[in-house]
Parts: sequence; C-alpha cells; structure tokens
Amino acid sequence: MAHRHGNRQRADTPLHSGTVQPAPPAHLAFASQRRVLVVDDSRMQRRILSTLLTRWGYAVQEAEGAREALDICVTDPPDVVLSDWMMPGMNGIEFCQLFRAIPRESYGYFILLTSKTSTKEIAAGLDAGADDYLAKPISPDELRARLAAGERILGIHAELVEKNRLVTETLGQISALYDSLDRDLQGARKLQQSLIKERHRSFGASQVSLLLRPSGHVGGDLVGFFSINADRVGLFAIDVSGHGVSSALMTARLAGFLSPTSPDQNLAMTEDDFGLYDAIPPAELAATLNRVAFTELDTEHYFTLAYADLDLTTGAFALVQAGHPHPMVLRASGAIEQIGEGGMPIGLVEEARFEQVTGQLRPGDRLFIMSDGLTEAMDSTGDMLGEDGLAALLRRNAEARGPGLLEALTWDLAEFTGASDFADDVSAVLFEFDGPKAMS
Repeated sequence: MAHRHGNRQRADTPLHSGTVQPAPPAHLAFASQRRVLVVDDSRMQRRILSTLLTRWGYAVQEAEGAREALDICVTDPPDVVLSDWMMPGMNGIEFCQLFRAIPRESYGYFILLTSKTSTKEIAAGLDAGADDYLAKPISPDELRARLAAGERILGIHAELVEKNRLVTETLGQISALYDSLDRDLQGARKLQQSLIKERHRSFGASQVSLLLRPSGHVGGDLVGFFSINADRVGLFAIDVSGHGVSSALMTARLAGFLSPTSPDQNLAMTEDDFGLYDAIPPAELAATLNRVAFTELDTEHYFTLAYADLDLTTGAFALVQAGHPHPMVLRASGAIEQIGEGGMPIGLVEEARFEQVTGQLRPGDRLFIMSDGLTEAMDSTGDMLGEDGLAALLRRNAEARGPGLLEALTWDLAEFTGASDFADDVSAVLFEFDGPKAMS
C-alpha cells in the first residue's frame, strides 16, 4: 500500500524555541511543487529516502514494487521517480520501459538506484529510458545534486511545453486570420476581374480580346479598351510595379482614369465646346498620367503602359510605349514585327518624356500588346521565354482567333513553365483587323 508524506517535521527531530529553520537550497526552490515516487522493495530504504525528500520540501509517495508504482503513475503521475534496479517480479529497467509508455502531458524524470557500477549495465539502464542513476549506498549530497539536475530538465520541459502551447495557439489565430484574409482576397479578385467590363467585343469584321491572369489572388496588371468615337478605339495595357494588394489597389485607381463607361472621367478623352469627345494623342496621355502619378497618387509604385489609338476604318494607329514590352504586329503573311520606342515607366521620373509611333494594320493583321509576365516567364532550367519564344508561340497558334488564340497561348505558356500558376501576372490585348468597319 502506498504511503504519502507531506511537508512535516520528523517526530524524532527536536524543535528548539526561538530557532529558525534554514531555507532550502536555491536549486530546490521549487521542490514543494514536485511529487516524488520512491519505489523499493526495502521498507527501510524507502523510509530513508522519504525522510530526506520530505525534509527538502518534496511531496513523497512510496511503492514497494513496480506493479504498485505503475498504478500510481497512471492515476497520479509523479514528477520524479526514484526506483531500485533489483526488485522481485519486475526490475527497475522493465518498470522504466513501462513508465515511459504511459501517456502524460508533462515529463517524468526517472532515476535508477543501483549497486551496479559497470559501464555496460549503466548504459542499459539509460537506454531503457532512465534519465540518471545513483549508486548505492546513496549519498544525500549526491541525491540532492541529481534532483537539482532533474529540476532543471523538468523546468526546461515545462517551458518548452508552454512555448509549444503558445505557438499552437498563435498558429490557430494566424490560420483564422489567413482564412479571413483569403476570403477577403477572393472577393478582391472578383472585384479586380470586374474592372474588365468586357473581355471580347466585335467592331464589324474586327475584334478585340483581353487576357488577364493574376499570379496570386490579385495582381498589378490591367488591360482594357474604350471607344473614342464611332471609328476609333483605345487599347491599353498596364503593369504596376510589385504584386499583391497595394498593386491591385493601384490598378483599380488607374482603371478609373481610363474608364470605358465615363468619358468625362477618362484622362485619354477631351470634350470640345459642342460636347463631342475626342482622344488626346497617346504620348500626351502618358505625360498626363506621369504628372498625375506625382501630384495625385501618393504611392511608391510606378507602372508601365502601352496605349494605342486605332482607327477601325483604316487600320492606322498611334501608339506610346512607356516601359512596357514592345507590342507586336502579326502580319497576315506570318511575319511578326516589333513596334514602339521603349521609353520610361510612368511615375518613376517626373521629367520623363514619351515618344509616339505610328503604324498600319492591313486586313488579316493583328496587334498584340502583352505584359512582361509572358516574355519573362521561365522554364524549369531558368531560361526565359523571351520575345523570340513568344513569337514562336504566336506563329504556332496563328490559325486560332480571338479568345481561342489567347487561351491556346496560355496553355503553351503553362507547358513551357511547367506550372499552371505563373510566377508573374500575365495579361494581353489582341486586336484583329479584318478590314474597314462597315458603315451604319
């Protein structure tokens, strides 16, 4: 039967009036918080150890054998076990192995008491799960030193358990925040996609198609078009520096500056005295946006732009390229021509100047404006697709038209990179000129 000993003065220890009992050693400051189980088939040995431990401030339990000790370890797990090695029925090593198999929240420190002194036998005890050992006969000073070492181990383990609890709790909070943020970003993605009112429109025999694939939930690319008048259309592609929410917010602001539904809000449009709208030259639009970037947009972002003012009747166009990749003209003959003058991005240099170029589409020709997410896409070896690689993909899919061509191009890009989720936003504007627009 187990015997419990509290923190009490031994009956055979005289109490002297006016004397002060010495404080426990500093390394045993937490001893009163610890429970020690003494396991030994010798009643005398248990009594000696229990007396010492009680005097040092430990709460002590006794068991005369391993079976009884295991029951205690299951119902009321001790912090420290002092177990004799040689006991009838089940020895200390077997007991230690079963002790380690008992599920528990805190760590239990196990010290074997033994008269065995060979290195091989001691190693066997430690391999069985014991943390330490004490040679018999037991020295009180050595016992106290081993308990102090156990206190440090138990303290470190308790600290790690608490830190793991805090980490788990924090990870749970982070996961909840991530789920909330993910829902918000999913909504933001839908809102950003809604900035593109139309992804395809026919203008008589000609047509314009748009491609926008953010690399994450939201991105910094923007493509679109707007009618200037019955015979002209404005085509634009924008790539804001950076990625993520701040870049997406910038694209939302820029979408308002090039609104297809509110010409009075569109910076590319100008109204004459008769209330008729026309478009300013592409180079002037780039300069206007550059000025707005420094005076109205409080942001560290800059952006690239390719904007074309295209005549639906003649196929003639004027274009500005502000840091954006060179647009391409895909001739009906199969030839591919790069156009544009490069130029500085918008919002990077306040005094930047922008050059305007002109071109001519003939029936069957196509104008292709794309972001660097296409040309700078990399394969598994780190090689970029480049403008030549993009031209090869366009030739491969020359028979496709409109959205079908853009979809085929996206599939080929995924095959090139080896991933359907691209490292950068991918966007493009495709205009296919099939002759003069029919007069209404």
